[in-house]
Amino acid sequence: MTAFLNVERSLTGRRWIGPGLAVERQADLLEQATALPRALAQVLARRGVEAAEAQAFLEPKLRDLLPDPRQMRDMDKAAARLLRALKAGERIAIFADYDVDGGSSAALLIAWLRHFGRQATLYVPDRIDEGYGPNEPAMAALARDHDLILCVDCGTLSHGPIAAARGADVVVLDHHLGGETLPDAVAVVNPNRQDEDGALGHLCAAAVVFLCLVEAGRQLREAGERGPDLMALLDLVALATVADVAPLTGVNRALVRQGLKVMAGRQRTGLVALCDAARLDCAPAAYHLGYVLGPRVNAGGRIGKADLGARLLSTDNAAEARAMADRLEELNADRREIEAAVRAAALAQAEERGLDAPLVWAAGEGWHPGVVGIVASRLKELTNRPAIVIGFDGDEGKGSGRSVAGVDLGVSIQKLAAEGHLTKGGGHRMAAGLSLTRAQLAPAMERLSELLARQGAGDAGPADLRCDGALMPGAATAELVTRLEDAGPYGASAPAPRFAFPDMAIRFAKRAGESHLRLSFSDGLTPPLDAIAFGAFDGPLGQTLLDHGGARFHLAGKLDINTWGGRQKVQLRLDDAARATG
Repeated sequence: MTAFLNVERSLTGRRWIGPGLAVERQADLLEQATALPRALAQVLARRGVEAAEAQAFLEPKLRDLLPDPRQMRDMDKAAARLLRALKAGERIAIFADYDVDGGSSAALLIAWLRHFGRQATLYVPDRIDEGYGPNEPAMAALARDHDLILCVDCGTLSHGPIAAARGADVVVLDHHLGGETLPDAVAVVNPNRQDEDGALGHLCAAAVVFLCLVEAGRQLREAGERGPDLMALLDLVALATVADVAPLTGVNRALVRQGLKVMAGRQRTGLVALCDAARLDCAPAAYHLGYVLGPRVNAGGRIGKADLGARLLSTDNAAEARAMADRLEELNADRREIEAAVRAAALAQAEERGLDAPLVWAAGEGWHPGVVGIVASRLKELTNRPAIVIGFDGDEGKGSGRSVAGVDLGVSIQKLAAEGHLTKGGGHRMAAGLSLTRAQLAPAMERLSELLARQGAGDAGPADLRCDGALMPGAATAELVTRLEDAGPYGASAPAPRFAFPDMAIRFAKRAGESHLRLSFSDGLTPPLDAIAFGAFDGPLGQTLLDHGGARFHLAGKLDINTWGGRQKVQLRLDDAARATG
């Protein structure tokens, strides 16, 4: 295939790939049959949307896409046990993971119980002292004081800890890959159980919890009773879905789309405080959930107090919310500093080892376990390879991994643990966690590389830059951006549309902060279009465009609306550039 605009190697070293002939033909049909803008038709064609489906795709209805919760095994039992605890006034505890998905899952249950005037004990394990998931001392202690323990975003592999919860019933609401056997719980609801068909395997834990509440609502109605408005809880489901990098397709897309509408209403005290602390002056989009709000909620679990994010999401006290949001803002700033140091060390080590193997990995003494997952994500993005980053404290190492499309990291990590190469390990397709000793490190990474190679992890080249088509600056209007948003939200498995602007002249370029570049460009026929390139000076992109010397460039990026001082203006978030030739 010929490179798009003949860009074989851009300023960031990538080959540009445009829409194939089949996509272009489908875009033609869509444009003719629907009168949609050409740019939007190209986006829909790339997503495989037919003309007859276009309107339904652009206006997805949750009622049409929401699955029957009872599709998942044990769901009816989980909801019935929750309702029994509610009606009998039993003591309820929630054991939640320390990330956004776990915190959102816990907040969903706390908000639901609050509607009935009930409270629950929240327990979030410390990432460093306790690690991921239920542990025997914590579960035994909770069982002494509670009748029901709900494990959210964890628990599917916790046979020992759940057995230690003697005297209490345990319900698991999770989405992590299950093993051959299940723990002895009243119910284990997980679309990624071995005996599930995988049809709902793309759901995050908060979505599983939401469906449990949907089933509880159905059972309440059968008994002639009513529960709370579940639609008002979708802001939490949206946050978790995006932050946990769940694919934004099917029902996930509808959940996030509706959740963003709920979030725009600013009714959840904790999220309002978090948006204000982050100085977010517009209604949140999926981008903000993943890159602005999510990291702040995660900061407590990464380097601070583990339950801070969950408490913020579940509080209805404005003063308490402001204090917690401010603290998370501080912790997030600290996290960025720690992450930068670990990232530099991990990248140097990985480069020395080689970045073209099926697995890219790095391990170091004292690397904070709260940032190894973020650094693994950065390595994955840089190399288009699955990546593992491990921090050691003495002989014990805790690591995290991130994968690429088409490579199931979770199943490989689980196989590694079953073979005895790890102390502990688990996860899902795109992300996994592991614990191991120094002696296990080299053979474990060698074996993991072998397992991933069998899935084709080593076959991919550097990530190509994919473009949906070409635009001229005059077509980049606020109306077009709004129409493109109708095909969103964008995120995992649904990348935001990227357009190339061919043969542009740079009218203005200025460094912004340490590594960003602001610029404007024009085709000479219409007013210039503003652009910003984040991290441009981390590579050759920024300096080359700054020193353009009148040269013309092909520019590629994503359109959005920049809100500043109450004014809105279209801008391009520049991803890449290449010199225009000929």
